[in-house]
Amino acid sequence: MAKVIRFYETGNPEVLRYEDIQVGEPGPGQVRLRHEAVGLNFADIYFRTGLYPASLPSGIGTEAAGVVEAVGQGVTNVEVGDRVTYTGAYNTLGAYTTERLIDAAPLIKLPDAISCETAAGMTMRGFTASYLMRRIYAFKAGDTVLLHAAAGGVGLIVSQWAKLLGLTVIGTVSSEAKAEVARAHGCDYIINYSQEDVAKRVRELTGGVGVNVVFDSVGKDTFEASLDSLKRRGLLVCVGTASGPIPPFNPHILALKGSLFVTRPALADYIADPAERAELAGELFGHVAAGRIKIGINQRYALEEAVQAHRDLESRRTTGSSVFVI
Repeated sequence: MAKVIRFYETGNPEVLRYEDIQVGEPGPGQVRLRHEAVGLNFADIYFRTGLYPASLPSGIGTEAAGVVEAVGQGVTNVEVGDRVTYTGAYNTLGAYTTERLIDAAPLIKLPDAISCETAAGMTMRGFTASYLMRRIYAFKAGDTVLLHAAAGGVGLIVSQWAKLLGLTVIGTVSSEAKAEVARAHGCDYIINYSQEDVAKRVRELTGGVGVNVVFDSVGKDTFEASLDSLKRRGLLVCVGTASGPIPPFNPHILALKGSLFVTRPALADYIADPAERAELAGELFGHVAAGRIKIGINQRYALEEAVQAHRDLESRRTTGSSVFVI
């Protein structure tokens, strides 16, 4: 019997249940996939709490890596024995399991140099960093970015990638321990948001000018500071709501603060096209395989420890990437 995590109602981590399931044979366009590692992401909390709606009862998790064990009719992009990874949203929901049936379309073959554990810790975060670095803004050497949650999984990849592009990175963290992690991965300056005024410190570090781009995965608690940290005609990229959704605001404030731009991208829209997904994956995997970007998997859990894993993630006790090891 395979094992799975499901939830029958939305709520706190205790709604997650560890259960047995029977996995059948793949239908047309599907594969049966044996997981070796499963990614733990903040999006999982959004599904569990109901911020992202799901039909109940529901599986949880949208990212994993493993080995193809059987293929259904019409599958041509992967074969039995291939090592693959995947990420997504609704089309991959249900990753917290030891084995599953899944559509073959989202699967991405792994190069030999990248393990399934590394893949599970980087596919969603890595693709997110990839489109932030390569699709959102036309960065040029010398530009400055403000990166919230700089010691998180996405943050550590973004800061390393930013250094490859010649950018200056100002990272925000909540503790000195996280500051050390962020510095080690390329942040030029660190702001402890629990002790410092973020926007004021950004202005000091940039000679009063502000930054070109803010990457904000925190949301409600950092929105104002993010706007106030931007230079004239700067861009705020809202990539998450860890502290809660951004409250409604009058767009006129964007004009008053310097003709600012705000965007709220979703990963799904940057990997929906197979050719674009392959291009982003190629660059990402190339950086990781060559050691230019290192993936720090700093927390490992057994699948049955999903409740504790969610508690740790939600309370911001984690750094880097977290995975369930199957």
